Amino acid sequence: MKKRPSAQILCVGTELLLGNVLDTNSHTVSVGLAELGINLYYRKTVGDNLDRLVFSIREAIDTSDILVLSGGLGSTVDDLTLEAVGKAMDIPLEYHTPTLEKIEAYYRRKGVVMTENNKKQALLPKGAIVLENRQGMAPGTITEKDGKLIIALPGPPRELGPMFREDVMPYLAKRYGASVIASRMVRFWGLAESAMDERVKDLTSLEAPTVAPYAKNGESMLRVSARGESEEECLAQIEPVVEEIRRRLGDYFWTDFEDSFEEALVHELRASGKKISFAESCTGGLCAKRVTDVSGASSVIDMSVVTYAASAKQRLVGVRGETVEKFGVISAECAEEMARGIRELSGADIGVSVTGLAGPTSDEGKPVGLVFVGVSTEKKTYTKRYFFPYENDRAHVRLLASSACLAEALFTLRGKE
Repeated sequence: MKKRPSAQILCVGTELLLGNVLDTNSHTVSVGLAELGINLYYRKTVGDNLDRLVFSIREAIDTSDILVLSGGLGSTVDDLTLEAVGKAMDIPLEYHTPTLEKIEAYYRRKGVVMTENNKKQALLPKGAIVLENRQGMAPGTITEKDGKLIIALPGPPRELGPMFREDVMPYLAKRYGASVIASRMVRFWGLAESAMDERVKDLTSLEAPTVAPYAKNGESMLRVSARGESEEECLAQIEPVVEEIRRRLGDYFWTDFEDSFEEALVHELRASGKKISFAESCTGGLCAKRVTDVSGASSVIDMSVVTYAASAKQRLVGVRGETVEKFGVISAECAEEMARGIRELSGADIGVSVTGLAGPTSDEGKPVGLVFVGVSTEKKTYTKRYFFPYENDRAHVRLLASSACLAEALFTLRGKE
């Protein structure tokens, strides 16, 4: 396969640097370039300053084949993108008559006198391919010099998105030929990223397909990616590597699809004809909420309880007073009795409990982030100790604790703990 072009994205606007506007355009362009099999190596944001913009454009075209710019095509004094393109590439700007006529017609329809600065939107690099803006006024442009492409697109996402997908992507596909990048994300629970990396470090050095480690919200992940002429060709490269990863790390594997824990759990509960119930303390009902957020959850969950106080744990799910007195409510013993109690109370096939400290203060002499999860079935009841050391992030502790509950329930369904 011939060498694929490389690309950069340069987003223009001081409002982006100040955080006043969220950059969603980079995501749109990144996804599209990946679909075309074009290598994206850098994404950068620069403010509304001509010198810095010219420098950034020159830097990008020195190191990449394609530069995609977003923003700065309007009529105000700080809309400098095309001026910078002309200066950086030594290409003069000239008025594009069809664009100028469109602008003039717009103001005539409105019955408003057009100010002189509106003509700026029709001042485009000489010889550029002009991309019609069907959602707004300022056109996009594709400018080429010495084999390098500069693609300038409007900043508003509702204008950039259609222009990029309907005009730019077909142009790039025709120019560079079709290619595909496909990926699978292999996801694990209960395995630290460093430990995962150690066990697959020979795979992460592969050139094709590539294997890259990630960690997010308590999960460890490996993204396996390949390039080919078709998705089928990519998947043929990816599948043997995914299988090898699962062979090595199978005890911690839970999915290689884009599901959430709750989606996978509801799907597998429905497939097995089983039901689940939760007895929650520190998560305050978050486990049950996540499950009932999934369509079809009514067939797998009839009831759950939030037993926040020790008295509620005793009254509703049968935690013994002596257990609380001897071990405290933040303990494996308490979690075990909660899990068994909710299963018996609800009649569910699986009872899951969670008790712990979300913070911000410690209790029972135990640290913030200490969590115990209990799982009970007709055959067995067990507990797992987790520690999420985020003393100043109560919401994050609760999220991770709820994920631990859903993961343990999922592993139990699959016959592993």
